[in-house]
Order: sequence, then structure tokens, then C-alpha cells
Amino acid sequence: MKKLFFVWFVCLCFFCACAEKQDNDTLIMAHGGEMQSLDPVFSYDGVTQGMMMNVYDTLLKFNGSSMNEFLPSLSTQVPTVENGLISRDGLTYTFPIRKGVKFHDGTEMTPEDVRYSILRFILSDVSGGPSSLLLEPILGYSSTRDEQGNIVVDFKEAAEAVQVQGDNVVIRLKKPFAPFLGVLARWGYVVPKNWVAAHGGWDGTEETWKQFNNFEKQSSYLFDHMNGTGPFKLVRWDISGRRLQLAANEEYFEGAPRLKNIHMMTVTEPSTLRLLLEGGDVDIAEIPTQYADQLKGTEGVVIYDNLPRLRTDPVIFFTLDVNAKGNPDIGSGKLDGNGIPPDFFSDLDVRKGFEYAFDYNSFLKEGLNGRGARAYGPAPEGLVFYDKNDPHYDFDLKKAEEHFRKAWGGQVWDKGFALTITYNSGGFPRQMAAEMLKRNVESINPKFKVDVRGVMWASFLEKTAARQMPIWVRGWVGDYADPHNFYFNFMHRDGRYSQAQGYQNPRADELVGKALAENNPAKRAKYYKELQKIAYEDAMQIYTVHPTGLWAMRSRVKGFQDNPVFMGIYFYPMYKESEK
Repeated sequence: MKKLFFVWFVCLCFFCACAEKQDNDTLIMAHGGEMQSLDPVFSYDGVTQGMMMNVYDTLLKFNGSSMNEFLPSLSTQVPTVENGLISRDGLTYTFPIRKGVKFHDGTEMTPEDVRYSILRFILSDVSGGPSSLLLEPILGYSSTRDEQGNIVVDFKEAAEAVQVQGDNVVIRLKKPFAPFLGVLARWGYVVPKNWVAAHGGWDGTEETWKQFNNFEKQSSYLFDHMNGTGPFKLVRWDISGRRLQLAANEEYFEGAPRLKNIHMMTVTEPSTLRLLLEGGDVDIAEIPTQYADQLKGTEGVVIYDNLPRLRTDPVIFFTLDVNAKGNPDIGSGKLDGNGIPPDFFSDLDVRKGFEYAFDYNSFLKEGLNGRGARAYGPAPEGLVFYDKNDPHYDFDLKKAEEHFRKAWGGQVWDKGFALTITYNSGGFPRQMAAEMLKRNVESINPKFKVDVRGVMWASFLEKTAARQMPIWVRGWVGDYADPHNFYFNFMHRDGRYSQAQGYQNPRADELVGKALAENNPAKRAKYYKELQKIAYEDAMQIYTVHPTGLWAMRSRVKGFQDNPVFMGIYFYPMYKESEK
């Protein structure tokens, strides 16, 4: 209780110091996650992206809550085949660039800034970053580097693919990519070329680009500085205190925002988040689902519940060949009851044992209070169709025992094992999923020992990339509204999670590529159905739920517009009514 009071007191002190006063111009938001870097080429976490879309504009924006309808933004038109801005072969996209738009430092945006930003995004390609989202459609690569770290991209090819032609930016894709506009609308942030170069960043030339490929995040000036064209601009980012402040861009080309100050702060204790919201000390709180029902009916609080999401979370991942060096997560490093060998999860029966040991329906009911849907594969239903009669894993401890008895020629059952399941601190549903799996697995055999540990997000990402976690809990929020974004990352050898697991299946790679290139919905569905069968047979991931979204706000906060593609809240249309 003393710890809770101290955290609450610290939060209140921050708000008093930073927000001047709780007035109609200032909005305070408390969230559970942490920001990692303010550089668009580096940030891939939901909290940072939720903030970043308020500071950086893209060529297009989403039309209200629609995931596939767009409006002009930095481009004055939405390209279509009909208006001639998309070529008949679906490869060339032309964007007329808006004139008179200014960056936050007062300089005017040019078509060259747009071109530079796209090239910087795809060529920086930092490990764990989002570059593949544009790199794949534009150049046909998922990475600028091969498995040995050698650069495989030709700069001239990239420069020819993204060009300035008069007042237009023209992008030539390597192959047709149906969701390209959605990717660009979400991820095509525009930064000023000269400003980045003046502060030690890439100058846009062929001679220097390799120096800025896969750079260290804190080596960039953009790590903790921002200069966009969006409705809000950065005032400060207190990394140690996990606090960030934005101010209104009064020169915004669509008109100044009604809110003048935005304060965002990380608060990892969910009960503290609830108290801050109930007391009116914050306007918006990222409340875990298990607290939502407690808040319903609270005077002055509105719950926006069961919001549709492009999300599969939590997902439990197995690493096939764990990095054993100095790694406490695998104990002794041997199958002796006190640890596991690095290749423990290479045995299919081990993986299936864990699959059957998870109580899917109870987790949805008890862990998420029914907010969501049971997951049968990587992508939420709606993007794909799941036949519930197709093979899938259900909670069955007898079947789990059968597979554990067969695993490693019977050694797993006879000797037992000890390992650690890891989740990111503050990821409350992920923690619950890990703890549920622990209880069920340990109930099967007293020789099975499972620890559960939360680590800070930055460390979690590093451990994932280094393959140091034998079994870990994470999730996926769709970058754009297409099943390719899910199946590629979960099942293709170059996908984010497949790489982290060391998973490769040539047939899955082939099907992912065929599904992306296919325009016929019926044929596409057949490819994804076969991929789903492979996901079941290979048992590389435990898909738990597709959760819906939830935001808790003070009732005086108005203008909230949700979109399943957003990873946070777009503050521009929002405002606050006066206290009654």
C-alpha cells in the first residue's frame, strides 16, 4: 500500500509541475508502456507510434474509423487507377505534394523531403525496426541485409524507385502490393532532409547511406528530437521519468488544434492508473480489461469498450535454438530436471504439450472478461475466415501429457525440466497468459518447473533479437489491414517473429508470397487456409485471443475517434468541455 501511495504521489507531483493546471487546453494521458525512440525509422512499439502520429504527418490519412478509405494529407490527392495516379499495372503511384506546409522549425516542406523520408525509412533498416513495411513493396526485400549482415540492396535501385518529378513524388513498386496505400498512410512519416543532415544524420547521398544502415538508436539526433508537420510538436521527453509533453502546432495547415498541451506518462501499476482516472488527475488512462467493469458507472468516467482491433495478443512463442551464453532462462542448459538444452523446443512433442496445456477459453473469459475472440491463427477473423472444424488446439491436459511423455524419447517425462517464460513488464494480459500456462504445465508433472519473469520493454526486445528467451509472450498489432502483415511476420522465414524463433518452412514461405500476389479473394483464402494447416502442424506459436480495444476517459473529453489501425489516440480532433 505504501508503494502504491508513493507511485500515486509521484504522478501527482509530475502533473502539477508539468501541466500548469487541469484546464480545457491541457490533456493528460497515463499509459502502461514505454517509449523507446522518437525516430520514425526506429520506433515500432505501440505507445511511441500512438504519440508519433500526432507529430508527423503522412501523405494520406485514414477516413474516420475506416481502415481502407483514405483522405489527402501531405498529398493533395488519393491515388487511384481512375484518376491516373496509379498505373494500370498497379506498380506506379504518383503523389502530388501539398505546397505551403511547414515543419515545426518553420521551414517549408518540399517534395524532396518526402522522397528523402521514404528512402531514409527503407535504407536505415535498424534491427527490430519497421523498415520492412515499405522496403518489401518498394524493393521486394524484407531486409537490406542478408543473414550474415551483408548489405544486399543497391542504392541506385532505391533512388530510381522513389523519385521527384516536378511537384510530385512518384513511387515504383517491385511488384503489385494491394495494401500499399494503407502502409504509406500509417508509416510514411515525413521529416526535413536538411534538418536531419545538419544534426549528423544521413545527407541523402549514395556515398554515405551505408553509414546509417542499422545504426544505434541513441546515436541519432532523432532519438530524442522531433521535427514534423503534424498538429502537435515535441516540447520535451524525460526518458528517466518516462514522461513526454507535446504542444499545439499553431501553424498546422489544417488549422490549429483545440488542445494546446498533451502530457503523456508511463504508469505501470494498473491500480494507480485507475485511481488517477477516478480522481480526475488524468483525462485518459490505458486501463487493463480486468479493471474496466470496476470503472463502469464511476461518475465522470466514460469507458469506450469492445473497440475493434487488428490484434492477436497474447501469443506464446517457442525459440528453436536458444542462445545459451550466460543465460539463466534455461537453467543448467541440460535436460536434467534443472534446466533445458538450447534446442529443447525443436522437439514437436514438447511444443504440442505446451499447446494443449493452455486454457484458451478460460483465459478469454477470466483474463479478458470476454472482451475479444478465441484465436485460431495469426490474423483476426475478418481479415481471414477460420473454419472452426479445421484442426486446432484446445485445452486438454491428457493430450498434453501424452506429448510430454513422448518428448525427447521419454526423457522430458522422466527427468523433468526447468525454464523461464518471459513477458514484458506492464503487459498485464501477457503476464496472465504466462502464469496460466505455468500453472497448467506444472500440474501435469511435479518435475516440470516453470518460472515467470517480466522484463522492461527495451531489454525484452534485445533478448528477443538475441534469441535468449526459450519461451516468451508477445503479441501483434496489425500495421495495416491485410492478412499478409500477420502471416508474413508469424510464418515467413524473414518475418519478425519467425526470425526470432529460428523458424523456417519453405512451403509456408511459398504460400505467403502467393497469397500476397493474388488478387482473387477466393484463391487468396485457399492459400491462407493451407497456411493455417501448416501453423497447426508445426505448432510454433500458441495463439490465444484477438482482444478488442478499450479506452477509459473523463467524460469532459470529447472528439475521440477510434480506428483499428491506430496504435494510440489521434489527439487533433479532441477537446475538453469545461468543468460543470
